[in-house]
Amino acid sequence: MKDFGWSFFVTAVCLALAGYWGHVSGMGIGPAVLLAAVLGVMEVSLSFDNAVVNAGVLKTMDAYWQKLFLTVGILIAVFGMRLVFPIVIVGFATGLSLPDVTMLALQNPAEYSRHLHDAYPSIAAFGGMFLLLVFLSFLIDEGKDVHWIGPVEARLAKLGKLDSAPVLVALLVLVLVHFYMPVADDIKLSVLAAGISGVVLFIVVSSLDALFESDSEESEGQEGGSITGAVARNGLAGFIYLEVLDASFSFDGVIGAFAVTRDVVIIMLGLAIGAMFVRSLTVHLVRKGTLDQYVFLEHGAHYGIGALAIIMIVGIVNHVSEVVTGVIGVAFIALSVVSSMIHNRKSAAG
Repeated sequence: MKDFGWSFFVTAVCLALAGYWGHVSGMGIGPAVLLAAVLGVMEVSLSFDNAVVNAGVLKTMDAYWQKLFLTVGILIAVFGMRLVFPIVIVGFATGLSLPDVTMLALQNPAEYSRHLHDAYPSIAAFGGMFLLLVFLSFLIDEGKDVHWIGPVEARLAKLGKLDSAPVLVALLVLVLVHFYMPVADDIKLSVLAAGISGVVLFIVVSSLDALFESDSEESEGQEGGSITGAVARNGLAGFIYLEVLDASFSFDGVIGAFAVTRDVVIIMLGLAIGAMFVRSLTVHLVRKGTLDQYVFLEHGAHYGIGALAIIMIVGIVNHVSEVVTGVIGVAFIALSVVSSMIHNRKSAAG
């Protein structure tokens, strides 16, 4: 309960605000509170694997950066990625000013939702390519010696001798999507530009630790060559990486929230509840040493991220229900936990 205390407090505040907004907007207190709660649960289910991957980075950071992740980080996650960023996207797509887009979101949420959905192909390309690289960098990592799917992962890990292998694979996927995607040429061009931006951002974020020059020999020996290990060697680099990763996960949650309600205030409050619980879950996993206890948990989370990346890329053309996304992510996590328990029993018996 200690790790989730603030989450329950934020939940109570957000549900109270949702009830008040439902009263003044005419939606009704009960429906508003219910919708905010549903959105919170949806956000947690979509981002559970995000919490596990976050924990892999956060466990190597000191108490200061962990605290910053739960304070400043949550403000960025809630107000930056769940509220401000969608407004910026719509403003960029329509040419409207940010105040005009804000008024559009409050006064005409249906039109705001339409603009946001129109921008989804570029959003999906950007987030999908970034998440795909997170998955590939974990899978194609010569320093990784624990393999969930033994023979397959062992062979793929050897490709890590080529540092650029994940980027090359991701760019190949992007080129195939660009050439074979059955959409208009202008959308293809925007998707290509967004996808390349996602790749570039990943390269920049994964290189931050080299700029700060603050990694220790001990952390180098423990972490291997994956992006998770690399950025974790520096608190600021790790913090930036976690925020970018959260941003990539938030895209689908924001878009999918409009399938539940078009009231942007309820969406922000509901997603705030989910985002806070994901943060608390990350810290809980770190403090309980869950990643050490369940050795395949990070594998399951990364496979979930890989599935989300593919779903986002497919979603450029055909929308995939957020329910499917959440179920796949939870399924990978559950399978990895069961596999870890079987592994632990075999190790104890042997």
